[in-house]
This record gives sequence, C-alpha cells and structure tokens, in this order.
Amino acid sequence: MKPSKFVLSALIASGLFAAAGAAPARADGPDLIFRKSTDFKLLTPNDKLATYVLDDPDIDGVACYYTVHEKGGVAGMFGVAEQTSDVSLSCRQYGPVKFKDKFGQGDEVFSERRSALWKRLHIVRGCDAKHNALVYMAYSDRLIEGSPENSTSGVPIQPWGAGDVEQCGEFLKK
Repeated sequence: MKPSKFVLSALIASGLFAAAGAAPARADGPDLIFRKSTDFKLLTPNDKLATYVLDDPDIDGVACYYTVHEKGGVAGMFGVAEQTSDVSLSCRQYGPVKFKDKFGQGDEVFSERRSALWKRLHIVRGCDAKHNALVYMAYSDRLIEGSPENSTSGVPIQPWGAGDVEQCGEFLKK
C-alpha cells in the first residue's frame, strides 16, 4: 500500500517542525565533537552516540562534555523520534575561572528538545561553597512523565596561572 501525499506531507512537515525545535535554547549552544554509530540500518540513518562540548555561558574557564543517544531509523531521519533520556556528563576547568554574574543553585546552563513536543534535556549548575566546586547535573524531563536518568559532574575551582582563585559561594544569589 502506497502512502498518500497527505501522509508524506505530514511526515515531512512534522520532521521540519521537530528539526526546528531541536535547536539549542541559547545561540552559543554546544559544538559536536564526534558521533559513533551503535548499529546498522540499511536504508535509514543508524542510531548514534553523539558527544558535544558546551562552554558555561556565565562562567569563563569551564566546559561541559556530554554524550547523548541520537535515534536513527525513519523517525530519526524525519526528526520526529523521541530520543532516550540517557546522558553522560563530564565538566572540566580549562582556564582561569571568572564569574560573569551571580547565579542561583540549579540555574539552567543549557536546554534542548529531545522530542517534538514532550521531552527536554537540561544541564543545570550549582555551587558547593564548602569545597569551592561547581556542580553540574544533566537530566531530562517529560511533560507527562518525568525520567530519573541523570548525570552529575563536579569542577573544583583550581588556581590557574598567577591570579587569585575565585570562590563560587561569593557569586551565589541570596
């Protein structure tokens, strides 16, 4: 049975809608480092693991690397696949840490859609003032049913060069 023109048009339109919604919440979103296929599909894209890097937009000198699953197949090809909630996260200091402004515990660093309507990936930040460390958490949520899948990474703020070490507790909103 051949699909109707209406069905094909709806699939293409929904794929374009999902692709438009898959853009990062911020213009300075993540950069793709690499992708690796996890399976083989003959006529459609393979499922992949994709690793991205994201500079913290509010704190110079810290970058987060995260890996997410990207579904292939027909739904992935048209951008309508609901992606899994699995995510791994590793954040590191790569230069002197400089805070641009005060921030709150759990403030969002990055967010992106993981499905056309229902699911989002979030990366949030907090401060462990006692140990002078930034703490990042990646998780996904769904409008109807949440997900416990998450990953956490800590970044102890270290001296870098000849400057003073900034204390993250001094930059927390009261």
